[in-house]
Amino acid sequence: MDYLTMSECIQISCAVCRIGIYTCFRALCCKGPPPPRPEYDVVCIGLTGAGKSSLLSQLCSESADNIVPTTGFSIKAVPFQNAILNVKELGGAQNIRKYWSRYYQGSQGVIFVLDSASSEDDLETSRNELHSALQHPQLCTLPFLILGNHQDKPAARSIQEIKKYFELEPLARGKRWILQPSSMDDMESVKESFMMFIQLLEEKDLEPIQM
Repeated sequence: MDYLTMSECIQISCAVCRIGIYTCFRALCCKGPPPPRPEYDVVCIGLTGAGKSSLLSQLCSESADNIVPTTGFSIKAVPFQNAILNVKELGGAQNIRKYWSRYYQGSQGVIFVLDSASSEDDLETSRNELHSALQHPQLCTLPFLILGNHQDKPAARSIQEIKKYFELEPLARGKRWILQPSSMDDMESVKESFMMFIQLLEEKDLEPIQM
């Protein structure tokens, strides 16, 4: 009886080993490469000095030292865990803004960066540019991420103040949009805002929502 019990134990152990080896083999040989991350083409706009280039450089793990304003446009592939954003950043100087619309075609989403600590004149200009973008035929149906940047500055307006001043509630009704605070001092929050934006891009065929 003892011999039979030992024999059964040996057989069971061998079977378990065979299963383990087969499982490892399947994991190593049959797993294959991970599925590719989806890519989205988005346009990034805002006035000069809003911080577009600095935020994008940090998201790409590039040095933000000696950043110079974009004079035409630049393109960065910004990687995230579940997607890659191909961001076309447009320069924000007055003589460039009038050409923004030439670069809207093919966009799947919009990032608008504003300096929440800017002068009243610049804030008014930023408001007008955002209104124009939200109503543009090539952008009006796309998801928007609006960043109230430079929140670390003493003169920064709160998100609620920005929402009210920019009249976002009536203007963006029926659109998919997010208004979030941002600063170079808190890039984790910036990344979270972009992840929320990616969710909007993924849900572009669902009912419009706002956050």
